[in-house]
Parts: sequence; C-alpha cells; structure tokens
Amino acid sequence: MRPASRLLTLLTLTLLATACRDEQAGPKPRDKALPPPTQARVLDAAPADLTYRSGATFAGGSVRYLGTRITPPVAVPGQQVQLAHYFEALRPMPQGWEFFVHVVDPATGQMMINADHAFAGGAAPLGSWPVGKVVEDVHTVPMPPAPGRVVLGFWQGESRLAVDDPNAHRGDNRMFGPELGGSLPALPEYTVHRAAKAPVIDGELEDAAWKAAAPVVLRGSFDGRPASLRTEARLTYDDQNLYVAFDVEDPDIWGTYRNRDESIYEQEVVEIFLDANADGRTYNELEVSPHNVIFDAYFPARRQGMDLSWDSGMKTAVKVRGTLDDPGDRDEGWRVELKIPFARLAEVPHIPPKKGERWRFNLYRLEHVGRQRVEGQAFSPLFIGDFHALPRFGWLVFE
Repeated sequence: MRPASRLLTLLTLTLLATACRDEQAGPKPRDKALPPPTQARVLDAAPADLTYRSGATFAGGSVRYLGTRITPPVAVPGQQVQLAHYFEALRPMPQGWEFFVHVVDPATGQMMINADHAFAGGAAPLGSWPVGKVVEDVHTVPMPPAPGRVVLGFWQGESRLAVDDPNAHRGDNRMFGPELGGSLPALPEYTVHRAAKAPVIDGELEDAAWKAAAPVVLRGSFDGRPASLRTEARLTYDDQNLYVAFDVEDPDIWGTYRNRDESIYEQEVVEIFLDANADGRTYNELEVSPHNVIFDAYFPARRQGMDLSWDSGMKTAVKVRGTLDDPGDRDEGWRVELKIPFARLAEVPHIPPKKGERWRFNLYRLEHVGRQRVEGQAFSPLFIGDFHALPRFGWLVFE
C-alpha cells in the first residue's frame, strides 16, 4: 500500500472496520526516499526468456503489459529475487501516473508484500515512454513464504489506470503478473482431551486438567517463524464447555480499553477463533486482554456481518505476573483462562462433541513490542496479514 495512495488506504480501513485488526492487515508504509534516477532501458522488443507473458492492456489499449522475467526462477522463502517488468506504450500517455507492484494472496487478494517504487528508479515515468518501444523496470522482492501473485499497474490520486480485460484482474485494476512461492505447509491439528475434572477459572493454570492437556507454542502468524516472546496454549473440554488457557511471556503488560467489545484487538490480546461446523463461513471470535476485558463476536461469513450483540457466555480470568500499565519496570507475563459454553457457539454439530469430531480453529496473540512494533502469533500461521483467513485455520480434533 503506497503511502500516497489514499484509495488503497481507504480500502484497508474499510476492511479493518468490519473485523479485528491484524498486525499486517495493511503493509507498513515504505520509505519515501528514492534512489537517484538512472537512464531508462528502452528496447525494440521484450526479451525472449520471460517467465510470465501477458499482453493485457490498460486504458483502452493505451499501454500493454508484455510480461515479467523472474531471476532466479526458483528460490527459497526470504531469498531476494529480481523482477524485470516490460511494458509498451501504444499511444501517448499523460504525465502523473505512478507505478505500483504488490504481491498478494492468490485466493483473496490480501497484501503479502508491498513493492511500490518509481518506474525505472524515477527515470521513466509513464508519460515519458516512447510510443512503440518497450521499457523495462527492474527491482527485487523477497520470495514469499507461501504462494503469492504479483499484481501491478498505475495510480494517480484516488484512481488506478483501468485494466481493459476483466479476466486480467480481480476487479480492482491491479493487473495479474507472475506467481511466486511454493506450496503452503500442511494445516496443524490439536487433539483436545476430555477433562476428568473441569479446571477452576482463576488464571493460575495449576489444575490437573491443564497438566494433562497438550501444550502448543504459537508461532509468527505471517511467516511461521519462532516468535520473539513465547506464548503457550492448552485446550480441554467437558460435556458443556471448551476450556482454553494461554501462558504469555510479556515484559510490558498494558492496555487502555476497559469496556466489553471495545477494540482490544488494537492492543495486546489473546484470541481464539472457532468454526465449529468447519464450513469456512460461520465462526466466532473471542478475545481477552490483560485487563480481563473481553471481546466476542459472531460472523456469518468471512469478515462480513460482524455481530457484537452475540453473547458467548464465556467466563474468563487473568493472572498478571508484573505491574499493569507501568512501562518503567519489567514484567514476566500473564496467564488467561477461558470457559466457553458449547451451546452459545455458532453451528455446533453436537453437544457434547462426539469422539473424532473435527472443528476448524485458530489461536492468536497480538503483542506490541515496545508498544510500537506489532507482532502476530498463531497456532496455524496464515502467511498473510489477516487473522480471519479461514482456509488457514487448523483442526481441533475431539478425543
């Protein structure tokens, strides 16, 4: 999302207004400093070894995107790859159109990498291209950890240059380019054991039920890497309730929200998302802050129709190991317990769940490192900045 592109900013804000904030719901602003302009490379034709060929046009046939060459064509996640894009002006174009390049999730269009930059280092803005010649733009991006698609185009103010072929974009005037990245890792599973005796909801996590429950450590939600601060979670259940525990390492425990269903997802929080019938549509979102403020919502579809009037009926407790809201000392962390009634959740197949029943779910933590840099953690990493990415939810298997 280029900082100057207010249209894309508005789209991101619209998305965030309908559901919880994520640590990378929109890519971070890029440095406005540009390298010194170099002489643009102008060719008679595009190279013969293009990785991806297009031919789609913008603005009623005014500009043709010929394709892109990726070097190296195969790379490991995080490795820098060079993208060389080739365009042809078919008629003169006005000045003022800026170039953008995004890498997005192929299924949803969610931003994965922002690679906006001035075309050819600022030496060849769109309105300066010689008609009938091919111009080249070269830049690098890191290979994404999951499959991504390059989309590109031109913007001015609140508009994007129109893509002529409806099959060459998603309706957003970001023209399809090459695909990047490999296959996603398999979805993780968590086998939840029935508790012989329900845990006491006091935030202590000393009950036999928690000692018998398998621990799982959350990982970076965007790339699956180990998180900078440890978060361990456990789940158990009985005939009436699902129980969830989080043990959070946190050197600075804080939060300013005090009222139920406030935007606690904008600060430090732990979360569980539950899609009980695994339909990839209806689901519940439940959150708890260090101040034991809760947020619970029902969604009839992904990021649509958020219903805050829904009452989960859950009981929660938080135990803080440190001093809340004091940045002057170093805290140890906080523990959370949630008792979630099955009967209140959306589309629950059976109460109690049958042996072998499989729900879709995910566990999350949002941490504001130094109260500035946001780090998302997840049981099942998403590889995009959207905690509502239902296709990447893991499996909750009832024993």
